[in-house]
Amino acid sequence: MRENGNLGARRLRGVIFDMDGVLVDSEPFIGKAAVAMFAEKGVAVEPREFLQFTGMGEDRFLGGVAELHGVRLDLGRDKPRTYEIYLELIRGRLGPMPGVQAFIAKCQALGLRMAVASSADSMKVEGNLREIGVPIDTFGAILVGEDVTRKKPWPDVFLEAARRLGLDSTECLVIEDAVSGVTAARSAGARCLGLTSAFPAKALLDAGADWIANTLADAPDVALNW
Repeated sequence: MRENGNLGARRLRGVIFDMDGVLVDSEPFIGKAAVAMFAEKGVAVEPREFLQFTGMGEDRFLGGVAELHGVRLDLGRDKPRTYEIYLELIRGRLGPMPGVQAFIAKCQALGLRMAVASSADSMKVEGNLREIGVPIDTFGAILVGEDVTRKKPWPDVFLEAARRLGLDSTECLVIEDAVSGVTAARSAGARCLGLTSAFPAKALLDAGADWIANTLADAPDVALNW
């Protein structure tokens, strides 16, 4: 784990979690679901093609690959179909990332307010939390892709999450695994812990992450102590 030393005067009062790659390792499942959805349309795509669109929400996740293949999507139909396949794939197979329960418990013990801010839609976010056994009321706010017009790397979802927690974004730690999410967190003025589940440490640090860890199980203590 590494840190870039970018500390400020604000005291930590809230933690905002991204979902995919932070609380759950859902990327392989959503990738398979997307490949299956495209296959139903008669288009063969590879899971690796989705990597460059990771963390940007399913509109871009699906739409970006569709553009690469010159395919026209009907997101009102094709995205829900992708989620239907996804929810079938994760049933009984999706677990929390290492350290999630212990990290949440530590936040609760410190009296920190918590939110989830994901670019995914509510159908996926709620399905993930249900599958890993984390009650929705653990969080003071849950932000999903439908809640903001501008998705990551824009800061809107983190600014709105902080607002719903009754906090300034500069009082929040954002936990992200995608370069676009780290960029969004820093644009919001929040500190950021970058997890290397999707991108290498250097890419996350270059995007502005304050600290780096593999998972929440080895997150540095200082990330919750400023």
